[in-house]
Amino acid sequence: MEFTIEKKLSKSLARAGVVKTPHGAIKTPAFSVVGTKASVKSLSPEQVASLGAEVVLANTYHLYLEPGYEIVKKAGGFGKFMGWNGPTITDSGGFQVFSLGAAFGKTISKISKEESIGDEVEEEAGKLAKIDDDGVTFKSHIDGSTHRFTPESSMEIQEALGADIIFAFDECTTPHASYEYQREAMERTHRWARRSLAEHERLSGKRLSKQALFGIVQGGRYRDLREESAKIISGMDFDGFGIGGSFNKEDMYGVVGWVNKILPEDKPRHLLGIGEPGDLFGGVENGVDLFDCVAPTRQARNGTLYTKNGRINILNARFTADFSPIENDCGCYTCSSRHGGVSYTRAYVAHLFRAKEMFAATLASIHNLYFIVNLVKKIRQSILDGNFLEFKNTFLKQYYH
Repeated sequence: MEFTIEKKLSKSLARAGVVKTPHGAIKTPAFSVVGTKASVKSLSPEQVASLGAEVVLANTYHLYLEPGYEIVKKAGGFGKFMGWNGPTITDSGGFQVFSLGAAFGKTISKISKEESIGDEVEEEAGKLAKIDDDGVTFKSHIDGSTHRFTPESSMEIQEALGADIIFAFDECTTPHASYEYQREAMERTHRWARRSLAEHERLSGKRLSKQALFGIVQGGRYRDLREESAKIISGMDFDGFGIGGSFNKEDMYGVVGWVNKILPEDKPRHLLGIGEPGDLFGGVENGVDLFDCVAPTRQARNGTLYTKNGRINILNARFTADFSPIENDCGCYTCSSRHGGVSYTRAYVAHLFRAKEMFAATLASIHNLYFIVNLVKKIRQSILDGNFLEFKNTFLKQYYH
């Protein structure tokens, strides 16, 4: 992997660059489309490529359980397995440990929207996953069978999955964790990072091509922990860096800025699990190069669609006889004219959802992914053109009107 910076802005940490991988280039900032189980839900790889996506991210935990990483390896890696020819990324499985442990059975995410953070203790919540210093033991959500992840096994699995970019194994905590637990989890993440790096180097010696390994910065919403983590992780020989969640949504831009002022400029940075329009601008302004999030397709499947004037719920009664496109000037397959015909209308998409037709998820997902992927492309172009702040202010004023 090679990373070059084409332009940096003087009044922020924003930059435009290019990540070169064995399967093609990623022009950054860029949004990584999430294909959790080696599939972008309801879309073909050709449809994903046609909406402008450059990179797909798959989930280590899910592919480990089904169909099994050995099968994916025999297929030539998850990209070849799913028919995607472009750059690929896999996460470490650390977030799934969090969702099965501290967040299991609760409405807790790694990003909190609450103003106050409590001192709930992780140990109370863990149900399907138990963390120790060596790794994590968890039960499959599919059949209840017991499994174990360690930094070494995460590297072995990701090596088999064959992505161009992989992540070190980490512990993602809940935003509600106490300062003491955040420090404990951060220090464990640092030890796991060293072990991930050592195992990656061992496995790379057996391969003709080397996967790029990103280390993950943790530390919750606490500035001293985040800065300490950024210094320690950046001191390791990683190819790039991930910024883990576990902070107040209101604190996010500060957290990202603290970290990216410390991380090396010459290596790419990936903000994990972030994809809302406003957050994309905030991340880029604070030095983020790559994003991923399930939100565009998840919200699409629930009938929530992005427009430049904000989100709409296509199931609202006012759309049942609305024969206009979801977005008049949108260039996606759903909204634009096809072979001289007309676009799919809001009324038609609303009908598909009410009729529970599978095509509803396809049309909605195409639109939402096109919106987000191309919004980040426009952000990139605004950096190159030198008008990022003007573009940001104009877009956000209209979107959050």
